[in-house]
Amino acid sequence: MPDFEIEKRFLKQGYRSIAGVDEVGRGALCGPVVAVSLVFPSALVQGRSPAWLRQANDSKLLTPKKRQELLPFILAEAESIGVGLCSNVEVDQINVYWASLQAMQRAVEQMPLRPDVLLVDGFELKDVPFVQQGIPQGDRKSYSIAAASIVAKVLRDEMMARCDLIFSGYSFDKNKGYGTQEHYRALEKYGQTSFHRQSFHLKS
Repeated sequence: MPDFEIEKRFLKQGYRSIAGVDEVGRGALCGPVVAVSLVFPSALVQGRSPAWLRQANDSKLLTPKKRQELLPFILAEAESIGVGLCSNVEVDQINVYWASLQAMQRAVEQMPLRPDVLLVDGFELKDVPFVQQGIPQGDRKSYSIAAASIVAKVLRDEMMARCDLIFSGYSFDKNKGYGTQEHYRALEKYGQTSFHRQSFHLKS
């Protein structure tokens, strides 16, 4: 389960603003990679974690209902949030690994308050002027990263649900663009949309 131990270590070193950074959508067959960078106030980090926060975790381990329940608490408590996207076209141009890093960097750049430290899920970002730490499975270790993953997941899921209204027959509202059997059957029947990643294996 995540906690604030990593954030507290940086606060003890004199840093004030610790951002958790995460992305979602790397493994999808279509749609963007969505990243979020998020800072909780130091008072929340250093105090007793409220009940709602103790329910936060890697967004993949939470139900859609639980993510929606946690979202307003996260948005209300966050001191600063940035969102970054990398489109399916960019994924095809630079590959999904670099697109994920690019989306996270854009999320950091969009934050209204500049953080002192980045806690990044997985690997550190490239060529950014921040103290940072890459944390494998960070969304299961840090509340800041877990919260960022939840916000990113809710945003991307809502995007895919809206895409379902444009591209009917693919069940984007259910599969969120991932490679379910239903999605592969739709690809065989209808072909690819302009939202699909051409560099991905789009056949079952």
